[in-house]
Amino acid sequence: MTAMNKRFPFGEGHAHIFMNGADYHRAVETHKNGPDERVIRLHLQEYQKRGISFVRDGGDHFGASFLARKLAPEYGITYLTPGAALFKKGHYGRVVGEAFEDMKEFAALVKERKRQGADFIKIMTTGIMDFQTDHTLTGRALREKEVFEMVHIAHEEGFLVMSHTNGARACEIAAACGADSLEHGNFQDEQSLRVLAECGTLWVPTVVTVKNLIGCGRYPDRILERIWERTGKMLKAARALGVSLALGSDAGACMVGHGSGLLDEFRAFQEVFPEDKTLISELERGQRKLECFVRQQNRTGRGNKR
Repeated sequence: MTAMNKRFPFGEGHAHIFMNGADYHRAVETHKNGPDERVIRLHLQEYQKRGISFVRDGGDHFGASFLARKLAPEYGITYLTPGAALFKKGHYGRVVGEAFEDMKEFAALVKERKRQGADFIKIMTTGIMDFQTDHTLTGRALREKEVFEMVHIAHEEGFLVMSHTNGARACEIAAACGADSLEHGNFQDEQSLRVLAECGTLWVPTVVTVKNLIGCGRYPDRILERIWERTGKMLKAARALGVSLALGSDAGACMVGHGSGLLDEFRAFQEVFPEDKTLISELERGQRKLECFVRQQNRTGRGNKR
């Protein structure tokens, strides 16, 4: 059975269909006047030919992920999207999202997502890693009160919440405030991982956003290798503590291809857990949780479990 017709056992838990895996600015140019159907179809074909039948998008403000969801059944793919992610003005998130000024405006945007038919809500609570330095994040994290209100509002509207979050304390806050999945989650520690485990938060670590950069020449390899080494230790600690994990590669990010990124992510997990016979079953449980990211009319949030 070839890769063209063999179904891959896991779905892509974090993708950006509008991105091209190489140049964010070129991706923006491609879709700035509306989503480019030809490019989106090419990306969907990359999933199809690897037997990937589920994709959860991380958002965009061009309408590309909504178009991908419409086209995806032609490729045998179930496609979920939040539409544009939501971020607070003055904070990180413009690359994939729409800004809000206060909680009133946030609530209005959540209702707009409901009208648009979004499957879930994505929030941005921190910046991203600075690949030029070790253990540094860009931008400022949102305050705990803000994160709690955002998650509560989304849950009240029947949405699950995907939270873009990095840094130990910010990850702890997102989980304790009821975020249903934590994306990236770099630079965590044992305390934050314990909170994720206690709250039942699904962690999608997107490890190849670091690992695939090693050797490409864009950033210092000594920094990337140090981050990757710590990431492996963090994943082992997470499994030991009972954190729920799922595969997601951040497909479309630099050096992370559509379709190929998920396979890279799985191989990275296998590298960290080479002799672990329970890895597959655990990732299957995570996959089932990813597939639940569809808005439900009468859903209530998990709330603050801290």
